[in-house]
Amino acid sequence: MKVMKKNNGMFEFKQSAKNPNTLELYIYSDVQGDYFDYETWQTVTSETSAEYFRAQLAEFPNAEEIEVYINSLGGSCFEGNAIYSQLKRHSAHKTIYIDGYACSIASVIAMAGDRVIMSPNAVMMIHDAWSALSGNAAQLRAAADRLDKVSEASRQAYVEKCGGKLTEQQIAEYMDRETYFTAKECVELGLADEISSGKADSSDLKDIKQEMSAMAAANADKMLCARIAEVITTAERGKAVNNDDSSDTNGAENEGTESESDTAADFNAKVDEVINKYFKM
Repeated sequence: MKVMKKNNGMFEFKQSAKNPNTLELYIYSDVQGDYFDYETWQTVTSETSAEYFRAQLAEFPNAEEIEVYINSLGGSCFEGNAIYSQLKRHSAHKTIYIDGYACSIASVIAMAGDRVIMSPNAVMMIHDAWSALSGNAAQLRAAADRLDKVSEASRQAYVEKCGGKLTEQQIAEYMDRETYFTAKECVELGLADEISSGKADSSDLKDIKQEMSAMAAANADKMLCARIAEVITTAERGKAVNNDDSSDTNGAENEGTESESDTAADFNAKVDEVINKYFKM
């Protein structure tokens, strides 16, 4: 016999008050499938399961935008992976908001978002799948192999979301160490796209820093070139004037002076070209 738990609002679906085509979902609980209650000796239908999620999602067939708010320590890999797949498959645009914790399988669900936005104080944790079990040596070894497969399957969600910022091997190492990430670290690693208090796209920041460095270097070069041009121009133009003053000497000297004057004139023209190119805005 199955009994339905009372709705505690921790998996809550509702239409947005601002836009009826926007569906709001709150995952504020552990992700859990149906379970057997040994106290009542009844099977309990969970309201945080993949099946419950599917049934609720089906009630909003016209949703164009799904906003998912997460504050969960995780739960069942099997239920969570199915919820992830349902969200990925849905045609609506998905925005995931991590309000507090997105740990374990809750972090996998978050990876279904087209846009993942974290609060500045939010935390994400990823780790390998685990289980509590009993059995003989062969059964335990087989269970360990199965856990490796489950971890490998869940890992693909992170691989796809991070867009190449992390290799699968790097993600595997983070999972093996049970790693907690701040919002800033998630954005840097591609596990999130934005911090809610303001965008923190690390690629944009890198581009901006490079652009600023290039501008600073260009300005420094301009200042240096301007000073060099000023000094050299003054010296060379003075030399050209002196050469012009000595042009009344013998013919041989006149030929040499004309050559030097021509060189000075060419140099002056080049300096003027540089000044016009770099210093006239």
